Formats: sequence, C-alpha cells, structure tokens
Amino acid sequence: MRSMTGYGEASRQVRGTKITIQVRSLNHRHLDLQLRVPREYLSFEEEIRRRLRERITRGRVDLFVNRFAAKGTERMLELDEALLRQYLGSIRTAKKKFRLAGDLDVALLTSGPDLFQVRDKEVDAKAEKEAVFHALQSALLKLDQSRRREGRQLAADMESHIVHLTKTGADIEARAAEIGTRLVKASIVVREGDAAPRGEKDGEVSTWAFKGDINEEVVRLKTHVAALAAALREAGPVGKKIDFMLQEIQRELNTISSKMPQLEVVQLVLAGKGGVEKIREQTQNIE
Repeated sequence: MRSMTGYGEASRQVRGTKITIQVRSLNHRHLDLQLRVPREYLSFEEEIRRRLRERITRGRVDLFVNRFAAKGTERMLELDEALLRQYLGSIRTAKKKFRLAGDLDVALLTSGPDLFQVRDKEVDAKAEKEAVFHALQSALLKLDQSRRREGRQLAADMESHIVHLTKTGADIEARAAEIGTRLVKASIVVREGDAAPRGEKDGEVSTWAFKGDINEEVVRLKTHVAALAAALREAGPVGKKIDFMLQEIQRELNTISSKMPQLEVVQLVLAGKGGVEKIREQTQNIE
C-alpha cells in the first residue's frame, strides 16, 4: 500500500550540463500532473507525462526539471564581420576624402556599436534526453520508496482500527443474541397476559417483534471488515476500494442501529462508526 504523499530527487551530468529532477506528490482525488520543464525539453514533455501515469494512479504530482549549464558554455560572442568591413571601408573613404590623419587599430572594435552580438547556443536536446529520463527514473524510484514507507505507517494505524471494528462486530453479535433471547422471553410473557418484565423499555417487545433480528447485517459487517483487512495487504492502488468498503460498513452499522435501537447496541454502533471515520481520514492519504 502506498501513500499519496512522497518526494524524490535525482541528478545526471552530461556534456557539462547538470540535469536535476524533483518530483513531489500530494493528496488529490484524481491524478493531477503539474510539470515545470525547460523550453529545451518541451519536445518530450508528453513522454514524461506518460511515464508518470504509468507509475502513479492518484494524487497531485509536481515535477520540476532543472537544467544547469556550465558557465560560458551556453552563450557565445559573435563578431559581425560584414558590418566591420563596412565600418573600415567608410573610415578609409572618409580619411581619403577629407584628408584625415591617424591609423585604424583594434580600438575600433570596442567603439563600434553592434559589432559584437551575444547569443545563446542551440541546445542538442536529443543528446540530453537519455540523461533526463535516467534522472526521471531514479527520482520516481525514490518517490515510490517514500510513498511505500508512509503507506506502511498508514496501514499499521488502520490495522489497529480494524481490530477494534472486528471486536465491535463480535460485541454487537453477542449483545444482539442476549437482547433477542430477553425479548423473546418477554414476548412469551406478554402473550400469556402478564405485564412486560421490569427493566424493559416501553414498546421494546413490540419493536423487536416488528423489526426482527440483525443476523444478516452482522454477517455482512464481519465480511466487509475482513475484506477491508485483506485490502491493506494488496500491492496495487487500494484507496478507492477501501473507501467503498467503508461505505458498506457504515451502511450495515446504520441498519443495525435502526433495527435494534437498544442502548447497548447503539453505543457499540457509535464506537464502530468512530473507527470507520478514523480509517476514512487515513484513506484520504492512500493511492
């Protein structure tokens, strides 16, 4: 079982460029991918998304791809030779025409505007693609390890609540049997013309006779709780499955309290619902 919360990071070095990938996942009802990719890698952003979807089924995933090039390797200085020739030609023409003195030297290169242009080098994204996906694989592996580690902690906490739910189901079954026996005896007494036994609430005998027992509900409750415990041991995503089972358990508890509203049963049902809510809170963190 995996939590939806985790973090992974990995780096690769290629041709003087460092590529770092950070991936973080948070709770979310569905799969929500948020990517921050350098413009140099936009051509394979969709493949990154596909690999994320292969590994993650639920949660908000923030992925950051950072590219750090060594200083001086990403930009280059270019001399506009054609423009320089025009400068030199114009100066020579002016010297001859106006009989100007002086020699031309390299100082012209620093004084002439626009003779030099600084531009970014073109990045060979294909050459860096392999490094990007190696880093992505390592980051996702660390993310998965983080999510599994937290998943084990969540499972341990949920198992403790399932133990209490199992005990609650057994206690409800025992109390229902006691109440059923007591009310059957009371019903016999009433049919024989005697007053209801002392200690029985008003209308308790008729209520039992009208609504019947809760044996089927107890059996389903125990079955759902056992299935819930088994789901925690499954390897794949189980969050939605657990949430569905909790709804079924809640439904059985509601039916039990409706069909047998005696105080001792209602108290057990409330305790069971408390356990269901605690598990439901943890389920919000499970993939």
